[in-house]
Amino acid sequence: MSESVTVTLTQKDNYQFVVDFGDALPTLLADEPPPLGEGTGPAPTHMLLAAVANCLSASLLFSLRKFKQDPGQLTATATCDIGRNAENRLRVLGIRVEMTLAKPADSMEHLDRILTQFEAFCTVSQSVQAGVPVSIGVTDGLGQRLR
Repeated sequence: MSESVTVTLTQKDNYQFVVDFGDALPTLLADEPPPLGEGTGPAPTHMLLAAVANCLSASLLFSLRKFKQDPGQLTATATCDIGRNAENRLRVLGIRVEMTLAKPADSMEHLDRILTQFEAFCTVSQSVQAGVPVSIGVTDGLGQRLR
């Protein structure tokens, strides 16, 4: 089974683009940071990080709910390192995603199994990881490092 997803970008001004997701979803104004753009909206790297973190969060929540577990509010923070490649061009060198469950680990069953499999459900991170390393950390509501 294959699916097609389309977004349309239309230049508004300079490096600002209106991102149209279609289907009555709100548009988004994207912009490059200075000195190219004005930084009036998320840059492409922000959108990449948001896509990876959102997909991983949804995958973790899906896996938790599959086992009828409630993690409380889930939080994810994504960070990327940007540097130059051999041709001196800027590239995303790596992405780190830190996820936090609101509840303590000992209040959830099957957590070891969930944490070993949820990443495989994430379409975006699995696709991005083919070209950019993605590392993932998970912490519970008490600050205990789970992964």
